[in-house]
Amino acid sequence: MSLSPALVADVGGAQAVGPGLALAVASALALLGYVWVGLLRAGVLEGDAVVRRPLRSVPPMALGWTAQFAALFIDISGYGLTTPGARFGFAPALSMTIWLVLTVYLIESRFLPLHSVRRVLAWLAAAAVLLAWSFPGESRPLAASPWAPLHWVLGLASYGLFGVAVLHAALMNRAEARLRQKQAEPGGLPLLQLERLTFQFVAAGVGVLSLAIFLGWWFTPTWHWDHKNLLAVLGWLVLTGLLVGRRIYGWRGRRATRWLYAGAALLLLSYAGSRFVLEVILQRGVNGGGA
Repeated sequence: MSLSPALVADVGGAQAVGPGLALAVASALALLGYVWVGLLRAGVLEGDAVVRRPLRSVPPMALGWTAQFAALFIDISGYGLTTPGARFGFAPALSMTIWLVLTVYLIESRFLPLHSVRRVLAWLAAAAVLLAWSFPGESRPLAASPWAPLHWVLGLASYGLFGVAVLHAALMNRAEARLRQKQAEPGGLPLLQLERLTFQFVAAGVGVLSLAIFLGWWFTPTWHWDHKNLLAVLGWLVLTGLLVGRRIYGWRGRRATRWLYAGAALLLLSYAGSRFVLEVILQRGVNGGGA
């Protein structure tokens, strides 16, 4: 006895409703939390001073952060797929990167005055959630190697670390500009502390990215210099050159941040950019465009 094609289609559709609904609910809750934070005022006037009240944004930020993690888990884990495997694509990669940056920010903001970027990060996270909801990952039932999941995790972790470094570099540039204009930012981090944190995250990102690239080269039977690998190695060279220039020549300020922005942009184009072109512009899936 065999099932009719119509019945098989009905069963498949019913199986797809559950994961799709779960992803929609988690994404909607994340959007609600982040938009709530984005619409909150950074502070209130009391006399002539602006008093910041970051605690007002803690519950909605916690809601957005938790719901975004749930959406990422539902999407990337391949929950509800008929064949075991994972799902991934450019939009979940961007969403995971922003989520990692936000995670580090939430930890840091408990000890350091970083409330000035809370609303910006909330809007970026909302955009990332909306993008990942609109372009969920593609099914990847088979990995090239048992080491492939570790390679992907390390790659995402390096994305997050460089994202945090870029955030600190932007804060450093703003603090430097205010110093040039002799306008001190109330409650801001000292410039030297921002600089130290920026290079610490760059160094950690380079270390993790080195492991990711090495694993990718090691378990891939036929390594070839496609656009993804070439951009990843170029980004690694630029960011490693930044650390070398910092160590030998004492690079700092705008010269250092320009190198950081260039390296981070190359890495962003390496996976997220190339997958965006393949998935959205060229409409080619995993089988047509490679992983």
